[in-house]
Amino acid sequence: MAECPHFEHLLVLPRLRVQNANAISSPLTHGFPSITAFLGLMWALERKTRTSGLDLQFNAVGVIAHQHQEQITDSGFVNTFRLTRNPLIQRDQKQLIDKDGKTSTPAIVEEGRIHLELSLVFAVRSQALEEEQSAPGIVIQVREQLGQMRLAGGSLVESSAPRRRQLPYVVRLTGDTEGRQRLFDQLKLRLLPGFALVERPDLLEQRHQELLARQPETSRLDAWLSLARINWHWETAKDEGKGEWQHDRQDLGWIVPIPLGYGALSELQDAGSVINSRDSQTPFRFVESLYGIGQWLSPHRLHNPQQLLWYADSQPDDGLYRCRNDYKPTPVLEFDFD
Repeated sequence: MAECPHFEHLLVLPRLRVQNANAISSPLTHGFPSITAFLGLMWALERKTRTSGLDLQFNAVGVIAHQHQEQITDSGFVNTFRLTRNPLIQRDQKQLIDKDGKTSTPAIVEEGRIHLELSLVFAVRSQALEEEQSAPGIVIQVREQLGQMRLAGGSLVESSAPRRRQLPYVVRLTGDTEGRQRLFDQLKLRLLPGFALVERPDLLEQRHQELLARQPETSRLDAWLSLARINWHWETAKDEGKGEWQHDRQDLGWIVPIPLGYGALSELQDAGSVINSRDSQTPFRFVESLYGIGQWLSPHRLHNPQQLLWYADSQPDDGLYRCRNDYKPTPVLEFDFD
């Protein structure tokens, strides 16, 4: 089982405002960018900072959503994306053409967009962040470089939040266990109000076992689809002979189906051997999306940084390239007040 890589610092970029990010996270899910987009952003940011001379090693990333506005119609029971058609341009004052030189009306390409306000927490290893004098300048430089990049296809714009709430900062987790816990507790309060995305494979396994008890041929895909929707059933009262409709989301919290990475569909191909691949210098492989169950939790319910952070777990020999999160639910203790 993979574990979160070691880190000494948490680099926090609070209250980022993202416009027109990709809301279609996979062929089967939508509503928030895939966690793979944030890991990809982390690696691209590490390459960018190293090019500029900063010695930063990014090992994991946490995502806290404060606000969201999906670009969909809000009338009726079924929502649809707000789509745009690229306009035609005029040539020689006579003919209208598109960017490819065609005179036909361009088709509408379905794409989902979402506006976001979120905070990113990067788990970083760096000797430069140990120095209190140089650390503020480094985090400001990282924030400026991030502003030049795309986040899940969206653009970073100026936030309406107060300036002091947008300033990046570093949390040094280099002390003893009690000191690190105290610093993380302070960080959780600074990230409120908001919700952090964590992985809940235990809920998927629990639903799978429940379905197996009724239908032995049930697969994990059936369990995932069952958790992805609200299932209603008629509950009959034992005493009165009456009943009412009940749903299966009791005490489950805000759970969502999410993509967790990619699984191989083919063998690893040599670099440059596949025509029209994006990178001719890197070996190529056909993949499909992997799915799991996530949950949105308020940061104050997390007990350590590892429960917040997402990291990569690549197993090329097994054809698995997935994102992992080490969240584990804490059992609620029952107290006898008598």
